Amino acid sequence: MRWIRQHLVVIAGLLTLAYMILPNVVVMVFSFNKPNGRFNYAWQQFSLDAWKDPCGVADMCESLTLSLQIAAWATVGAVVLGTMIAFALVRYRFRARGAINSLIFLPMAMPEVVMAASLLTLFLNMGAELGFWTILIAHIMFCLSFVVTAVKARVMSMDPRLEEAARDLYAGPAQTFLRVTLPIAAPGIAAGALLAFALSFDDFIITNFNAGSTVTFPMFVWGSAQRGTPVQINVIGTAMFVIAVLVVVAGQIVTNRRKKTATA
Repeated sequence: MRWIRQHLVVIAGLLTLAYMILPNVVVMVFSFNKPNGRFNYAWQQFSLDAWKDPCGVADMCESLTLSLQIAAWATVGAVVLGTMIAFALVRYRFRARGAINSLIFLPMAMPEVVMAASLLTLFLNMGAELGFWTILIAHIMFCLSFVVTAVKARVMSMDPRLEEAARDLYAGPAQTFLRVTLPIAAPGIAAGALLAFALSFDDFIITNFNAGSTVTFPMFVWGSAQRGTPVQINVIGTAMFVIAVLVVVAGQIVTNRRKKTATA
């Protein structure tokens, strides 16, 4: 009991991590399943058929490509706008600054179904055709708050004396920003970009309201679940999970190497 009390925090952390990873493990295991029927819910036998032909289901890879395109463009738009907004809120004083600070968090606090219905009403009143562009605009809007929050936290922790030192050494505004400010803010920008990409790629509710006849990967998965769940969905999910883990591990390795180089 004494050992448990001393390591209670570690044990709780490991149990929480296991609870979070368990669904991903189930998805990975069932990506090697060969179900007898249409639904991939019960283990039947080991097979690599789905891995050999991940695009064997009609329209699945097309919807996946569309989701990746939307997520990439939404990330670019949200990062560019969110970074500028974050710097403006931290570095400048202007009217309604406090109100804007509060409104930035509104999409994060608002239920997605409310935001989705509001955006649909806006697009219909504007006469916009629902499809790729309405999805992209909606995704940039709800990703913007997360990017601003991540970048703003990083900008607020920056030491202004570093930029002052650069100016004292006759660096121009562009040089100071590119060689001092941007590298320091880069971790916050990268965190916001990764978060925006994940949120955009995974979104279903807002996309479903504003997609029209366009089908993204989450919408394809939802539609497939009504008729049957092909094993290829588990294959794509496993691949995305592995790629995300590799990106995080690679980032951690680069960070550790930089720390060792700086302390050497």
